[in-house]
Amino acid sequence: MHTMFLKSLAGASVFAFASATLGFAPASAQNQAERAAIPERTVPGLDKPAMRAEDLILMPRLVAPQVTGDGSFAIYAVTYTDPETYVRSLQHFRLALDQPSALPAQLDLGLDARSVVPGGDGALYFLSDEHIDPEADSRARLWRAAMGPDGQVGAPSLVADMDGAEITGFKLSPDAGRVALFGEIARDCPRFGCAVAEDTLGTGRLYDGDAGFYRHWDTWMRAGVFNRVFVFDIVDGKVSGDGVPLDGGDAAGAVTGHVPTRPFGGTDDIAWMPDSSGVFFTMRESNRDEPASTDLDIYYSDLSLSAPVVVTGANEAYDSTPAVSPDGTLLAYLAMERPGYESDRRTVMLRDIANGTTRAITAETDLSFDSLAWDPTGRILYATAADRLDTPVFRINPQSGEVEQLNLIAGTEAHIANVIPLAEGRMLFTRDSIGAPAELYHLTRAGAKGEPITDIATSRVGAMASTRTSRFTFAGAEGATVYGQITRLEKQTGPIPAILYIHGGPQGSFNDAWSSRWNPRTLASQGYAVISVDFHGSSGYGQDFMDAINRDWGGKPLEDLQKGLAAALAEDQQIDGSRACAMGASYGGYMVNWIAGNWNDRFDCLVQHDGLFDLRSFYYSTEELWFPRWDFGGSYTQARETYERWNPINFVDNWQTPMLVIAGEQDFRVPYTQGLQSFTALQEREVPAQLLVFPEENHWVLGAENSLQWHRTVFAWLDRWLYPDTEGEQ
Repeated sequence: MHTMFLKSLAGASVFAFASATLGFAPASAQNQAERAAIPERTVPGLDKPAMRAEDLILMPRLVAPQVTGDGSFAIYAVTYTDPETYVRSLQHFRLALDQPSALPAQLDLGLDARSVVPGGDGALYFLSDEHIDPEADSRARLWRAAMGPDGQVGAPSLVADMDGAEITGFKLSPDAGRVALFGEIARDCPRFGCAVAEDTLGTGRLYDGDAGFYRHWDTWMRAGVFNRVFVFDIVDGKVSGDGVPLDGGDAAGAVTGHVPTRPFGGTDDIAWMPDSSGVFFTMRESNRDEPASTDLDIYYSDLSLSAPVVVTGANEAYDSTPAVSPDGTLLAYLAMERPGYESDRRTVMLRDIANGTTRAITAETDLSFDSLAWDPTGRILYATAADRLDTPVFRINPQSGEVEQLNLIAGTEAHIANVIPLAEGRMLFTRDSIGAPAELYHLTRAGAKGEPITDIATSRVGAMASTRTSRFTFAGAEGATVYGQITRLEKQTGPIPAILYIHGGPQGSFNDAWSSRWNPRTLASQGYAVISVDFHGSSGYGQDFMDAINRDWGGKPLEDLQKGLAAALAEDQQIDGSRACAMGASYGGYMVNWIAGNWNDRFDCLVQHDGLFDLRSFYYSTEELWFPRWDFGGSYTQARETYERWNPINFVDNWQTPMLVIAGEQDFRVPYTQGLQSFTALQEREVPAQLLVFPEENHWVLGAENSLQWHRTVFAWLDRWLYPDTEGEQ
């Protein structure tokens, strides 16, 4: 068994304690009174305060770094959460990249800004709901503020104000002479924003059976309304005319669909030609087949008011992430091979824009790439991909297809993202890990190591009790090598209860990355050893390993979890395996329900968040039907035997382990009724249980106060069963 140890970042000690207490920081007067009634539990052996749920929720978050066209400044935002009100806000900064000792300077853009982007004209462009005229209506508009060579910013000027429509995003052309604006626009509207006729009789929503999604992720669709992109010329600092719709408007051969794609698409779905003459974009056609189709295609619009040309129509599977080479001759993008499979390997494709010749340049590499970025010379492509427990950067030769993993960090790569190649082999990127949130790094020369150039959260984390994450391997189902991690307080003394942390997806991973929701460090800081296992079906271990969960949801993954827990207990003798709970969300929640009926004598308690309980009712109420159809071999009627073989509801008679059930009413992926059903089953069997339902949350808990409530409830549930002797102390 091979083990690697990772220590989280540590800073100077602010407080010295013989043991740290787990309490709550003050907020409003009302919250102070509420929290004063919450007793504290001590974790022995710590010399610094342990991280609390509040620390996670109030932790500043790095957002969307950008670089000015001349490469002299990094522009980035930080999300802050007010400890009194829990209201979140953005602050924007610039940082000189040509001055090694430079400190970040806050940008005053004159308005409450978001989506700040440096333009090719040297100015900053951004969205704001505010206006320099206090009498103006509140709605999203596009603004511009000049920025001088010294980084000083001028007063904002209005670029686009679309009466009757909200601008939800934009992408500037390279020369800043054009802009692609997107928002929710009726498909029959010829310009950016038309009055939509609303049915005044009743509040019901009416959908046609051949119209595609009627709800998606957490949103009910508005019939006939789509995410649409219109391209405008910028004349004298303002958009001009009605704009050119990328979908072709009412031209012959025009297309209908969401751009950016729903639910998670953004500006990466849109790529300008370097000379600003046209736009590539990603779209899935909206029709009867949409809920069962992964056929995203890349289209090209020459901005002539004609219909766009489909570039990847020959592939009926997933195509996305268009990236045009700096000289405008090559289009790189990511493609999957198998229609209907959302977790197929993403291969880097390269297309000659002039003659259409296309080849898969990473076909021989068993990695599934996540992002693409050209270096300024056009001779190198950079991409990230999950590789075991890390997400490193890879250098790809676009001619030979040779793939080389870069070693950018002194230590493990952990999770690298937001890669921005710069001139002369330099690079800007973010790096985060289980131990610490994302910071901005600068690679000053090829072959060197990246150095952090921000301290957004590192010092805060360093003032807390350090955690240690160790990696281990073991022989899992069918003898395959399976990876896992243990995160625990580094200096905790005495036996440590175990938490089996089960990731979702199921084609995902609890890799070495920071999370603002399911955060191993935060949970471990409560005095637990957090054990995660990348079971069969997890990402980062090759496509065959990921495919192995297909039609086997409760088979090899459960065996891996059983063997992985035993391996972790053998790896760290301080973990007390006689006190253990299991918890997971989405597929992890499914597995908790499966464990309740198929491994019902191992755990003291369970936490099930947004888990699938009845695969039949799930199939008929979820929205992205391609997912269950692939994973179970067809629709419910076509593959009834497979669905029922792995259906947790069929094993309810075996349930006996106390369970906390959590659900969000706006979750359309795993509808919250799945949680209600599991809670009813627990009640009927008189198994100790609690139900926590969030009316405003979707598949994730995103609100700051809701996140605090989630953590408090989960921690109290775990303590109830794993620290029963301290219940009076709690």
